[in-house]
Amino acid sequence: MKLLRFLLFPFAILYDVVTRFRNWFFNIGILKATSFDIPVIAVGNLSVGGTGKSPQIEYLIRLLKDDYKIAVLSRGYKRKTEGFQLVNDAHTAEDVGDEPLQFYKKFKEEITVAVDADRTNGIQQLLLRNNPPEVVLLDDAYQHRKVTASSYILLTKYNDLFVDDFLLPTGNLRESRRGAKRAKVIVVTKCPENLSKGEQEKIVQKLNPKSYQKVFFTTITYDENLKGVEELTIADLQDKEVLLVTGIANPTPLLNFLKEKKVSFKHLNFPDHHNFTNQDITTIKKSFDELQSQQKIILTTEKDYMRLEGKIDPLNYISIKSHFISEEKVFNSLVFNEIKKVG
Repeated sequence: MKLLRFLLFPFAILYDVVTRFRNWFFNIGILKATSFDIPVIAVGNLSVGGTGKSPQIEYLIRLLKDDYKIAVLSRGYKRKTEGFQLVNDAHTAEDVGDEPLQFYKKFKEEITVAVDADRTNGIQQLLLRNNPPEVVLLDDAYQHRKVTASSYILLTKYNDLFVDDFLLPTGNLRESRRGAKRAKVIVVTKCPENLSKGEQEKIVQKLNPKSYQKVFFTTITYDENLKGVEELTIADLQDKEVLLVTGIANPTPLLNFLKEKKVSFKHLNFPDHHNFTNQDITTIKKSFDELQSQQKIILTTEKDYMRLEGKIDPLNYISIKSHFISEEKVFNSLVFNEIKKVG
């Protein structure tokens, strides 16, 4: 695989040229970008793969929902519908995508959730509603240059910093690391909880932020209380045999967490955002039946639960949250100040 990526290096150079010209055309106005009179916060990354966008979006929802009318707009990755869709109770993950459905089910009437591959049209449609949003959160929209957001939050993983990566197809970057300059905030995600100040400073030096940029560090925490068919805690799993089903970019942190909690499990791993087929469901059921214990359950992630709910039982899921290792109040103040600049 590494050899193949090396051989594809010329294509990475070509990809760099194309994306560089595309960004330049947007910067000088040859390609049209639309800005709006309300705060639009874009959350995204430079690389493919999971950097923790959903937990970061949920953090922003919790931070802002009591002060502003919030709308989350996503493209609805892998959905089977087209155009603008306002997420409602009748939708499935196949209709609107797993992450938008997750946001909707978790926060319900507290926010508005919509999907549209054309983010400009999506925001316009949201603003035409009788109760329009006061702040729009754009999920995974860092490269969507057709909308000029009022603020950009760039995420990069602790163990896979964008400065250590290279462009597709040799590396995993969607665009050159130069694209980081659009962000006022850089969040290093999925850090160890005990990341020291010294280690944080080394990473900041490596990222070499601009004078107008601020770097923050977050970690992922797992909810001790499971949700789904049964009311269980992580501690309860120690007395059960668990079939763990995941379709996320990197399940390793979850596997390590369960091992630390002394949970015995068998793991079925599927690709990120996997649409579970009837054959997949049969495979899962067969694996579950093969477990020897009478005390057994199927455990999955919250995102996967959106795609598995109603297809298999007994199903529980574990949810995650993003927590700031330090300077949480500084981040919160920065976000509110950015909103007030537009409002």
